[in-house]
Amino acid sequence: MTPGQKPRAYILLLAVVCVWGSTFVLVKTALIDISPTLFNLLRMALACTALLIAYRPKLSTITRWQWAGGAVVGACLTVGYQFQTIGLRYTTASKSGFITGSVVVLVPLLSAIPWLRTSASARPDLRSVLGAVIAFIGLALLTVPSGANGDILRSINLGDWLTLGCAVGFALHILALAKTSRRVPYHTLAILQTGFAALFLAICLPAFERPFLHITPRLVFALAITAFLATAVAFSVQSWAQSILPATNTALLLTMEPVFAWFTSFLVLGERLSGRGMAGAGLVLAGILFTELRVRPEIPPAAAA
Repeated sequence: MTPGQKPRAYILLLAVVCVWGSTFVLVKTALIDISPTLFNLLRMALACTALLIAYRPKLSTITRWQWAGGAVVGACLTVGYQFQTIGLRYTTASKSGFITGSVVVLVPLLSAIPWLRTSASARPDLRSVLGAVIAFIGLALLTVPSGANGDILRSINLGDWLTLGCAVGFALHILALAKTSRRVPYHTLAILQTGFAALFLAICLPAFERPFLHITPRLVFALAITAFLATAVAFSVQSWAQSILPATNTALLLTMEPVFAWFTSFLVLGERLSGRGMAGAGLVLAGILFTELRVRPEIPPAAAA
């Protein structure tokens, strides 16, 4: 490692996190012009095409196991993006960012399931459980309306529930990556997961929605940013940066994603969190940081947006 690589890795990874955080606003505004599943399909197809062009000279023969691993990772990626994008139609970009950020807490908790565990060290300890409790209280403050009585579950809107499902999908994506990336080169895995995600989205499209598309400048801009910067480039930068930076440092940088999501939604859409929402968002971040200061997931979240 050369002397300048580590600072460059910090800067580039922080830039990636900033892009991921800003895409919540981009996707929410783009959904005026396109249906969610079609947006994700175009995003993944464009990203896969770009990765094929960039990495084709480096591709060797892809084994049957690598195809299977890419399919599993791509399926988890599809679940995460579908729940997140559809959820953005019903909740705010800032809330979506904070709820999605809870994926960092879910990873060590899901590692308690034996067949999902990547190693013995991945077992959740007391610190990760306490971090999850803090984050859960924050999510409750963030999603449950003030003064809600009776059936609290019904008082949480559909978009919040869908975004919670997205966090689970991305957590499974992280665990699948942790196992698969050991046996598949990162450029091959990037191509396979985006390619399979595009395939699964194409299959699901007729069942999920009646697709619509209005080509507008904001839609073209959103697709360009999410497909090329937030997916193709971001996956490549993240893989390179993680080979240089300690896992804890990487994970702590990624906790800035919901902060960027809130900041861009405030600047662009004028979204504001209430005092209760701000307290909830603060607890979500506190729970994430509390967990990440001890637990070191092998691969941090790949696409919170």
